[in-house]
Amino acid sequence: MTTMTQPTTAAVRTVHLTKIYGQGDTQVTALDDVSVEFIRGQFTAIMGPSGSGKSTLMHCAAGLDTPTSGQVFIGQVDATSLSDTNLTLLRRERVGFVFQAFNLLPTMTAEQNILLPLKLAHSKPDRQWLDTIVKVLGLQDRLSHRPAELSGGQQQRVAVARALITRPEVIFADEPTGALDSAASNELLDFLSRSVHELGQTIVMVTHDAHAAGFSDRVLRLADGRIVSDEPVNHPVAGQTPVPTTGFTAGAVAGATNYAPAPSTPPQMPTPQMPNPQMPPPQMPPPQMPAPQAPAATPQRPDDANGTGLKRQAGDA
Repeated sequence: MTTMTQPTTAAVRTVHLTKIYGQGDTQVTALDDVSVEFIRGQFTAIMGPSGSGKSTLMHCAAGLDTPTSGQVFIGQVDATSLSDTNLTLLRRERVGFVFQAFNLLPTMTAEQNILLPLKLAHSKPDRQWLDTIVKVLGLQDRLSHRPAELSGGQQQRVAVARALITRPEVIFADEPTGALDSAASNELLDFLSRSVHELGQTIVMVTHDAHAAGFSDRVLRLADGRIVSDEPVNHPVAGQTPVPTTGFTAGAVAGATNYAPAPSTPPQMPTPQMPNPQMPPPQMPPPQMPAPQAPAATPQRPDDANGTGLKRQAGDA
């Protein structure tokens, strides 16, 4: 499946990307002729079962792995044509990474970890941009703390800030909520979404979690190394309530939460009737007694009708 738009709108795009591992009987085609664009200023989630090629697509698109054939463009630069040295420089300057493991240096403060990519590049930090990132991610009072003094969610937010500090063309996030509890996961996903919509960042996230994908703007699904669906995600707005969905529809994520308009008026519950203390209690009808039954007549012989039977009995005596 090919999903292409105009090249000028793409932060990253792949062209006929193929990745094959092994040879002969052990050969595995992880990516099979994949052409896709990741749009600037958009949050894209890549989903699929194990072995579908979602992580391979991210690694090749980020310049972490070399495809067997095809091309990867980061901005207007063909990353597949670069030397190892130039590819390293391209990743450092134009690509950000957020992994499941936080990868923070334990001896550095949160602020020092955030600024580390600039230090390695011998670049001066833009304090205004740093302040903006820190504010969006809610780290203002944690900059002087070392990783051991931060919660898992806070450490992952520091990792996101470190990825944002260089103003990269795109940020790739590989299962960023895998090591977090549900509350910290929701906070991080909300911060990622805000970095896209408030800071204009481009994010590509690999996840197996449909709930996490529900925070994105677009969901790509892979199976057997190919893109099998490309769907937008419908976000809630004021006055809407969540409605579960179980399959892909326009603007819905399979297995995640969809949203539908809330009813204009809440349903009215009937008002229970209270007894009136002024009313006399209801009268119960008297029980009905069965009518008395007449005793059953003693059977008579045919000649007893005129008393002859009785006389005969007397005479017999």
